[in-house]
Amino acid sequence: MKDQAVIIRQLRESEISDLFRVWEKSSLPYKPTGRDTEANILEQMMMPTNRFFIAEVKNKIVGAVIASHNGRKGWINRLAVLPEYRKMGIAKALITHSESFFRDNKVEIFACLIEDWNEYSMEFFQLNRYKKHNDIFYFTKRLNPGI
Repeated sequence: MKDQAVIIRQLRESEISDLFRVWEKSSLPYKPTGRDTEANILEQMMMPTNRFFIAEVKNKIVGAVIASHNGRKGWINRLAVLPEYRKMGIAKALITHSESFFRDNKVEIFACLIEDWNEYSMEFFQLNRYKKHNDIFYFTKRLNPGI
């Protein structure tokens, strides 16, 4: 990671605004008035099946991921690294940390959803041994369009 020590650890409650900053600067769309409000993030952080991991370099949060599971499948969500810290192995470290969390919970299938415009993420996950499935369709039902 280019002579900079990277620490992967859990997000603290006081750092939620830093998480939002990483998402914004990484051009990762999120719903600050919907599912991604500070109150919702706090609630999600308390769930035993969720982990909000951050990557820190010199006391600065430079990357983040949400690792969650349902006991059967682990999901890597909202993986983001600040543009100036990309190609340093930080995203891979966040994925590795997430996969360890899943394995510790006896979850052996890891997955992620990537929107069709995000070719960079698709390539990254394929390089990290994730298989792209062209035969799966994603359906949602939203009770509120803002979530």
